[in-house]
Amino acid sequence: MTRKRIIFVCIENSNRSQMAEAFARMHGGDLVEAVSAGSGPSGRINPRAIEAMREVGYDLSRHTSKGLDEFNGQEFDVAVTMGCGDQCPLVHAKERIDWNIPDPKNLPIEEFRAVRELIEKKVLELLDEQRR
Repeated sequence: MTRKRIIFVCIENSNRSQMAEAFARMHGGDLVEAVSAGSGPSGRINPRAIEAMREVGYDLSRHTSKGLDEFNGQEFDVAVTMGCGDQCPLVHAKERIDWNIPDPKNLPIEEFRAVRELIEKKVLELLDEQRR
């Protein structure tokens, strides 16, 4: 399999897309180049997302919240939006996928973890599809 470039997009780039990027890096290894961005980046990673990912052995505190303009004109194999209505017109992708994932920002920690687990499941499915 050739190395796949995947971008995960949500609005703030502080929760969902960051966790998706992390799981793609964890499970995709050298076969994936994963990044994330937001249409209206918050400028910070949600501390709850950092803690939730720490629980599964990933240090999300090293990530930064980025805007889509940082990836303007770049080519990706897959652009994944998190169900937030982002169209990503600046991102060129061979395939576009929309995942309907709730924003966990204000959810109780148990529900936040459930969203994290859903994201991991969907990333694993995506990686499996990309290997075919």
